[in-house]
Parts: sequence; structure tokens; C-alpha cells
Amino acid sequence: MQNILFYQEEFISFLKDYKTDREPQSLYEPITYILNLGGKRLRPVLTLMSAEIFNTDYKLALNAALSIEVFHNFSLVHDDIMDDAPLRRGNQTVHEKWDVNTGILSGDAMLIMAYQLFENYEPEVFRDLAKLFSKTALEVCEGQQYDVDFENRDDVTIPEYLKMIEFKTAVLVGAAMQMGAIVARASEVEQQGIYSFGRNLGIAFQLQDDYLDAFGDPKTFGKQVGGDIIENKKTFLYLKALEFSEAEQQQELQDLFSISPTDSNDKVQSVKNLFLSSGAADATTKEIENYTKQAFSVLETLDISTDKKNLLKAFGENLMTRKV
Repeated sequence: MQNILFYQEEFISFLKDYKTDREPQSLYEPITYILNLGGKRLRPVLTLMSAEIFNTDYKLALNAALSIEVFHNFSLVHDDIMDDAPLRRGNQTVHEKWDVNTGILSGDAMLIMAYQLFENYEPEVFRDLAKLFSKTALEVCEGQQYDVDFENRDDVTIPEYLKMIEFKTAVLVGAAMQMGAIVARASEVEQQGIYSFGRNLGIAFQLQDDYLDAFGDPKTFGKQVGGDIIENKKTFLYLKALEFSEAEQQQELQDLFSISPTDSNDKVQSVKNLFLSSGAADATTKEIENYTKQAFSVLETLDISTDKKNLLKAFGENLMTRKV
């Protein structure tokens, strides 16, 4: 097993050799652009790690890892169109740099290209990868639709919200790890175990993202701090604040989430104060810790070495305490 930085560097090197300079350039140039905007490369790193956890050379999992990354970036291109987002990782989004039609079509091409990468594997592995990928891709779409539906609802519950982030974010993390296990020809029990580890870690990751959106350092977070508040998104923080607050504070929070002022600074600060005073901020950090611990408990069921378990735990702890 190698360290995380090693897998990141190996994946980025492999990505650089991925041929997207095809014709027509107007279709493929945006794909090259989004794939090279950077990012944490969390999902492909997990695929490579998972292959080696089950005693297989990580290089055999590079195509599966790239498939996950291409799909993830495809979903970001379309999400940015739906959100009318101007920036992604500090740069113009694809639909802003080109136009909406280009974003839709280039995104569609990326989904197909993600599937094509499975063609580099033998039939049995190809089948298992494609089956998992199809299931996961559909769940991601379902999660995105839940997210859209929640924008127009005032009765979203905590279980509904957790289901939404599980589908929108966590299943792809779980799938990334299971793909590494599939390439390694791990048993079904081992595959499901590592998937469960990744899924729980993915929920913790998204909850941490929600928390950082409100309380992160603007210099390190990489996105606009308070963006979810400005967009009136009903995150875990918001739902917990409603749950814990008295009627007067509940009404204040709901009123704040019904307005979109030109200058949002006062609104963001007022909401953050309510998140803190209600105990919602503390509850969120505890829930992040809870899902991380659930992920770690799954590790104890896997027949892998202590060193490998410790590497995965270190990865999870880094996600739980990350600032970006």
C-alpha cells in the first residue's frame, strides 16, 4: 500500500494521457477543460486504494478510477447548469465559458466516455463494473432530483435529507471503492463491505461539506462560504436548527430563508449565529463523527491487514477534519 499523495499523483499522470483532443473540438475542448480544473480526486484515489487493499496492483484499476472521475465531472457540468453556477473550483463553469447547449452535449459525451473505459477489462469484470455503475448513476440522478424537490418544500425531514445526500454523493464514493474491489476480483462479501465503508464515509464527507459551507475559511474552502445560505438550501444545519429552536427562532430562520437580498452578508451572519446558538453546528459535527465511526466499524468486518485498516482510518479522519 502507498500513501494517498502517491495515488493522487499516479492518477493525475494517467489522466494527462487520456485522449480528449478529438474532433469536433467544440465538443471535446470543454471536456478537457473540466477534467483539468483540479479537485481533490477523492473518488479515483479510493478506487486505486481499494484494488491494492485486496492485493491487486493499483495500475489495473486506473481505467475504472478514470471512469468514476469522468462521471463525477459529467455530473458537475450538468449540476452547474441546473444551479446556474458561474464558478467551479474558482474558474468559469463550462456553460458560462461556452454556452448551455455545449454544457449539455459535452456532459452527455462524458457519460458515454465513462462507460467506454470499462471496455479495457475482461468480460466478467466489465459486466460487474457496468452493472454497479448503472445502478450508481441512476441513484445519483435520484439524489439530484430529491435536492431539486426540496427547494420547494418546507417539510423536509432529517431522514429525507440524509437519503438525498446518500444518493447524490455517498453512493458514488461507495461505488468507487467497490470498483477497485471488482477489479481485484474480491469476494462479494468483501465488495459489499468496502462499499459500505465508502458509503458511510461519503455521508460524513457531504455533512462536512455542509458545515464548511457555513463555517469554513474562505481562504481554504475553495467555494463561496455561505453559498448554501444565500441559495436558501435546507441543509442538515438548517434542519437541525429548526428542530432545536424555539418558535421565535424558527420563524426568524424561516424568514431569513425566504429572502434573497442584494447584499447577503448580514443574512449569512444572522443564519450562522442561529446555527451556533441552537446547537445545530455542534450536532452536525457529531453526526460527521458518527458516520465516520460507522465507516470504521465496517473495517473490522473485513479480512485485511491492520496496516491497511489504519490507512483507511487515516483517510477517513483526514476527511472528517478537512478544511477544504
